[in-house]
Amino acid sequence: MELEHSFSSRVREPDILPPHQRERFHGYVRKDGRVGTRNYVVILASVNCSATVSHAAAAHFAREGALAEFPNVDGVVALTHGGGCAINTLAEGYRYLTNTIAGYARHPNTGGALLIGLGCETNQIPLLLQQHGLQPSSQLRTMTIQETGGTRKTIAAAIDAIGEMLEIANRAQRTAVDASGLVVALECGGSDGYSGISANPALGHAADLVVRHGGTVVLSETPEIYGGEHLLTSRAVSAEVASRLLDRIEWWRRYAASNHAMLDNNPSHGNKAGGLTTILEKSLGAISKSGTSNLNAVYEYGEQITESGFVFMDTPGYDPIAVTGQIAGGCNIVCFTTGRGSTAGYKPVPCIKIATNTPMYERMSEDMDVNCGGIITGEDSIEAAGERIFRAILATASGAPTLSEQQDYGNNEFVPWQVGAIM
Repeated sequence: MELEHSFSSRVREPDILPPHQRERFHGYVRKDGRVGTRNYVVILASVNCSATVSHAAAAHFAREGALAEFPNVDGVVALTHGGGCAINTLAEGYRYLTNTIAGYARHPNTGGALLIGLGCETNQIPLLLQQHGLQPSSQLRTMTIQETGGTRKTIAAAIDAIGEMLEIANRAQRTAVDASGLVVALECGGSDGYSGISANPALGHAADLVVRHGGTVVLSETPEIYGGEHLLTSRAVSAEVASRLLDRIEWWRRYAASNHAMLDNNPSHGNKAGGLTTILEKSLGAISKSGTSNLNAVYEYGEQITESGFVFMDTPGYDPIAVTGQIAGGCNIVCFTTGRGSTAGYKPVPCIKIATNTPMYERMSEDMDVNCGGIITGEDSIEAAGERIFRAILATASGAPTLSEQQDYGNNEFVPWQVGAIM
């Protein structure tokens, strides 16, 4: 049967603090006005065929002391993937891939970007740059293995180019900015029966604080709002925004059916073991991460986020793919709730891990940044935990390392969404 959705019935007058009353953090203000929370030089492979060269160039700068002369640079990271060729350039998969690569190249946490291709791939670098309005510069460089003369010569040329970019990237300085510079990805994975009553609503309270202080929060994972989408359409600022969300839900219904899957299923072993029995239970908890603010916009995967406040991005529920899309859209902080103990990081963006229960937090204390388990026992409140998360966001944005950064996560979690036929 057709479900009826109430559009905009819970929209309320925004309560946004004036700039002089907002919390502040120290970030890197870029030329386009966006604010970086980290300062990386990023190597982006246009195709899987250039992955080996990309990693070899990054490895040169991973040696101990290699970045000693560049104290304002957080690192050099190679972001590679399994696609880039044999795809239809008119289809969604190509658009999502180029959205992602362009989004990372222009990201405020990227102090310099080098795009490396093979040369004969479908995902041609000049076309990608043209479609996304990117111009090569001293801090956005490109090369292909075939034109440069092979593997060894390309690695050497990449190392030289990165060395020059490091000199410029190192000139960036952190300055005090207000919290409107925050763009926070809201993510949950490895959930349990406590996620929807502890860490997720606490993150929702923190999300409301970010919005109140002028910032932006980005919910994603469309299959994990399924069954609860009415809670978002009722907060949509317009019928157009609500309809755009429902259009993405309908796309997912068709996509799941075409792949002999069920959208109202709960496929994760960890979710089931953690006490979740249906996707609706997962969805209700996942939506609580978004707080109570109005829904201002709905974006496709990796699309540039231009609205402030609370927005939604269409992504799969698989965490690395979802977060990759959010970062491509411009998120400069990731907040990741987990009840089972998910471990991941997402260079060039720091990831704050938030535990739903105290036993897991204590067992995995080297990986979890914030514990919300006290909400379950009555020793803590959603509001107090949310305030702690908000403070952790500000501190992390100012440069305080997260535990996933200390463990050097983030080199393998760049996973653009591959959709459509590979020919």
